[in-house]
Order: sequence, then C-alpha cells, then structure tokens
Amino acid sequence: MRIIGIDPGLAIVGYCILDIEKEKNILLTSGSIQTDKKNTDSARLFEIQQDLKTILEKYQPTVASIEKLFYFKNQKTIIPVAEARGVILSVLEEKLIPVFEYTPIEVKQIITGYGRATKEEVAKIVKMSVEYKHLPKLDDTLDSIAIALCYSRFNIK
Repeated sequence: MRIIGIDPGLAIVGYCILDIEKEKNILLTSGSIQTDKKNTDSARLFEIQQDLKTILEKYQPTVASIEKLFYFKNQKTIIPVAEARGVILSVLEEKLIPVFEYTPIEVKQIITGYGRATKEEVAKIVKMSVEYKHLPKLDDTLDSIAIALCYSRFNIK
C-alpha cells in the first residue's frame, strides 16, 4: 500500500510518500511545496494544485492521509490553510484517492499515545517507525510523515 501524507498550508505544504510492506513503513520520498508570499493567493493555490498533481502522477498513492483543520490560535492563518486544504482535497478527489483526516491532537495521540506531545516527541517516534535514507528536517514534512503513519496504524492490519 502506498500512502501520501499531507500537512496543508498556503506557504508550505509538507508531503511524504510512505510504502507499507509487511509491517514496514518505508519512506520513498518527502518534501514540501513552498509558495512565494509575493504572489497572489490564487497563484499560490494554483501552484499547490499543479505541484500536487505532479507528485500524485509520479508516485501513484492508493490513499491519502491529511491533517484536519481545528481551532487555530492565529485567526489570520485559518482561512489560507482552509483554502489550501480545499485545493488539496479537490485534487485528491479528482484522482479518486480516498482521503483520511486526522486533527493534530489525534496525530499526537496515535503516534505517541499522548495528545499533547511535543514536536520533538513526535519526531522521535517517527524516526523509530520509518525506514529511510534521509529524514527531513522541515517540521511540515516531518508532520506529513506522522500523518501518514496515522493511517497505517489505524487502518492496516
């Protein structure tokens, strides 16, 4: 099974492609779609759409795991993140890829067993749970791996 994990945002969309083989989580690739804040929001959303389509065509995931919106402390970011999620969900629907969503608290609970775990605690478990050559340093990309692992832990027996 091949999973795309996605941590949505307007400035940065973290993603990973995770293969599940015989109870092994193999990280094929990970990265980010980074948009230029000098561009209009519509241009940035279009860039996310086009880049995501390229990733999906190249790696052909069978399922998507994406971070679900929750209450944000910063009200300025909720609308752009929601718009980016909308574009991402639309592309996934167009490609007929089933989508599973997890809130940040659910991700932390599933990955570490504690819903208020720190980013460092989540990163530590991700490193222990995934076979990889190079683990990314960018938080958004690491988060996408944790989100993909949620699907593998919840839905694969």
